[in-house]
Amino acid sequence: MNWWKLITAILICEGMGLIGATATTPKIGNWYSTLNKPFFNPPSWIFGPVWTLLFLLMGISLYLVWQKNNDLTKPIFRWFWIQLVLNMLWSFIFFGMEKPGWALIEIIILWWAIRKTMKNFPLLFPYLAWVSFATILNGAIWWLNKLSLFNI
Repeated sequence: MNWWKLITAILICEGMGLIGATATTPKIGNWYSTLNKPFFNPPSWIFGPVWTLLFLLMGISLYLVWQKNNDLTKPIFRWFWIQLVLNMLWSFIFFGMEKPGWALIEIIILWWAIRKTMKNFPLLFPYLAWVSFATILNGAIWWLNKLSLFNI
């Protein structure tokens, strides 16, 4: 086991999560709290632990593929990097820009990118499941607040 690669892979993924959190955290107590949410909206405290675990699984998955393919720029990593950036961008669109309609479009693209990534990366099924739930939640928030898809 290459501990350096494992720690690096985990830190890359958790770091992207922290970057996204910079857009999310300031909006939880104000803008997000004013939105109408569906009955299935989890309490805010659940998101941090869930995302920390999912980014950990992404990091372990990255490590496992990196062990077999020593060059992180190889085509096999392309979809992994795309989905990781899309994941981070969603936070900036939904929370930072306060644009749930645009975020809904972006999360659908993210979902598709995760499906493409799963072909080569193990351990991403819980991530896909959570993003599937998040897509429904994003859509419900958009719908319940009767927000225009693009001008919100």
